[in-house]
Amino acid sequence: MPVNLTVTDPSQLHAVPGVRIGVAMAGVRKANRRDLVLFALEAGSTVAGVFTSNRFCAAPVQLCREHLAGPEGQHIRALLVNTGNANAGTGADGLARARRSCVSLAALMGVKPEQVLPFSTGVIMETLPVERIEAGLPAALAALNASGWADAATGIMTTDTLPKAVSRQVMIGGHQVTITGISKGAGMIRPNMATMLGFIATDAVFAPATAQSLVQALVRDAADQSFNRITIDGDTSTNDSLMLVATHQAGHAPITSLDSADGKALRDAVVAVAQQLAQAIVRDGEGATKFITVQVQGGRDEAECKLAAYAITHSPLVKTAFFASDPNLGRILAAVGYAGITDLDQGLIDLYLDDVHVVTQGGRHTAYREEDGQRVMKQSEITVRVDLHRGPAQTTVWTCDLSHDYVSINADYRS
Repeated sequence: MPVNLTVTDPSQLHAVPGVRIGVAMAGVRKANRRDLVLFALEAGSTVAGVFTSNRFCAAPVQLCREHLAGPEGQHIRALLVNTGNANAGTGADGLARARRSCVSLAALMGVKPEQVLPFSTGVIMETLPVERIEAGLPAALAALNASGWADAATGIMTTDTLPKAVSRQVMIGGHQVTITGISKGAGMIRPNMATMLGFIATDAVFAPATAQSLVQALVRDAADQSFNRITIDGDTSTNDSLMLVATHQAGHAPITSLDSADGKALRDAVVAVAQQLAQAIVRDGEGATKFITVQVQGGRDEAECKLAAYAITHSPLVKTAFFASDPNLGRILAAVGYAGITDLDQGLIDLYLDDVHVVTQGGRHTAYREEDGQRVMKQSEITVRVDLHRGPAQTTVWTCDLSHDYVSINADYRS
């Protein structure tokens, strides 16, 4: 069961002017399920994205990068997403099949193939049944509507147990601006980016001359503060993609800088949406029973805070202790110790578990009682805070526990 995660009421997902969504059943892997999602974008929209750092990246990731870097990269008109097949580890044939899907959709929409971005998620190293995707395109086009966000969230799921969708509105320059997004992911989750697909759209207006660079900077910033701060199992996927679409239809004066008052207001709203989507992935982590926030402070820089935070959140020993509600908290100290901070002074470290002060100056706090630690460990939401006492930097990472069900889900994934 997801950890304190509920399905967003579709009526609370605001349409983004300039974006229409169509969902169809293409039978990519299983019959009678929504597995093909089409985002049709009005001309003039700006699209930017960040992708997996995995060198064995999927064919659609390669093609997205190619299209965005090409002459049509500032004129993207469609995003095409399939679930059930990752089209990764498929070589030149996989790339040709991804390209064929773009050509087929472009012909139906009257746009150029380079104006289509393809995305895939699902099983790795299996041939993409592109003919099924092509057969499903007319139904997806016929279904296009402005209110398809909830259906789209369902249509991109793999091992997710619940669809993930978030919507916010903010006032900018006296005009209401909408930000709506969806994501999928429940396993193979680790930063670089975090293993997932995410699609966020806004009708915010950017100055034409700088729109592409500003939207790219905004999606990178949003990823760094959200999807790059979650981990479930320490595995980085082949298909990670986070896309941000700006349709420029809100009516306010164009944003020319993300450091302006309007730019900051938009950035805060986009980051908030991205963080909620990212945290939903952790809450729906495969087999998860607990949502854990790990805060590391007192570092000389953020990089060493991240080293400690990811050492804690990637440790199977730490994660299984949380699953068992076992306050075997020396495992956290051990993780900090091997994180790679070479001149770490263990005599300075403090460790807190929610309101419980567990360790002070590198040793067990005299007032700490195991029953206090266990009380916190039994909660469904837990905060771990480590203070290195080395400097002013800090960071936060979100993770979950590691349960028996995680093994079962992944052992049976292709069954």
